[in-house]
Amino acid sequence: MSTIEEARSFLENYDGPDFRIMEVCGTHTHEIFRQGIRRILSPKINLISGPGCPVCVTPVSFIDEAVFLALEKGCTITTFGDLVRVPGSKMSLAGARAKGAKIKVVYAPFDAVKIAQENPEEQVVFLSVGFETTTPSDVIAVKKAMTAGLKNFSILTANKTMPGAYEAMGKSCDAFLYPGHVHAITGTQICKDMCDKGVSGVIAGFTGSELLTALAVAVRKFGEGKPFFVNCYPRVVKDEGSPAAVAMVDRFMEPCDAEWRGIGTIPMSGMQLRDEYAEFDARKKYSVPDLKPEYKTACRCGDVLQGKITPNQCPLFGKACNPDHPVGACMVSDEGACSAFYMYGGDL
Repeated sequence: MSTIEEARSFLENYDGPDFRIMEVCGTHTHEIFRQGIRRILSPKINLISGPGCPVCVTPVSFIDEAVFLALEKGCTITTFGDLVRVPGSKMSLAGARAKGAKIKVVYAPFDAVKIAQENPEEQVVFLSVGFETTTPSDVIAVKKAMTAGLKNFSILTANKTMPGAYEAMGKSCDAFLYPGHVHAITGTQICKDMCDKGVSGVIAGFTGSELLTALAVAVRKFGEGKPFFVNCYPRVVKDEGSPAAVAMVDRFMEPCDAEWRGIGTIPMSGMQLRDEYAEFDARKKYSVPDLKPEYKTACRCGDVLQGKITPNQCPLFGKACNPDHPVGACMVSDEGACSAFYMYGGDL
């Protein structure tokens, strides 16, 4: 599309086959709402949410493990704020804090390392949650702790990688709106491989103009009737990605099977510390048991994350579940689809 005005006009007036595009990234979901993009789309274009919010896909068992470390092992848990209210099978971290656990909110993993340095009498655990974008900073934190000789710092990993999710969700939509920040790290080969398998998508940036352009390109390419991939964020995403960041992660971590909340286990879609760094692996350091909790709820976060329903189709949405009293992780997180629908008003 040569101009934003042309892209907007095309999206408003599109009258071709119905087109379902999945926003893999929670930031995309919120920005599309904030920019009012949903208001201008043709009824033939359907935006659906996917599993791109790291807090939302963090499983119940991970929260239970963190609560176990806090209450049973007496560890100081350091975490990003979103995770504090995510429900576990019995309680959230906020509930554990009410029982006397030490739960500290940090803004970067390096803050957790600093807490460990300043409090040598405390065993500090950082909750390592995120995708390819944030995992490099997690392993750098481990490297800093190792260099400083810290014996009271470890991480509890729930790091995930996107290719497995793309594979699992490939039949849920006609195309992906790929997250630009993830592919700034991984590069574009993953998307090209998905295209070879018949799964279409475009990499998008985060401004209103970048999102409009990416959506217009996706809709137009869809009309050609064959799988496609286009990098619509070339000023940031290069074919090679960030080899240095990838190499850093590969040095410290290795792939493993991972559970995704509401979706299930996706083979080799997680990242865990390699055996040589076991002293910084909280699961191994504290012999965390294999927690497989029974968790029954009317919350339909899993269906939202798979694009099967919109948040306002969940019976709890806006009633029993709201930002002040969240039942599901998708309402807790600032990147969650339910949070976006509640904040910006349903299907607008």
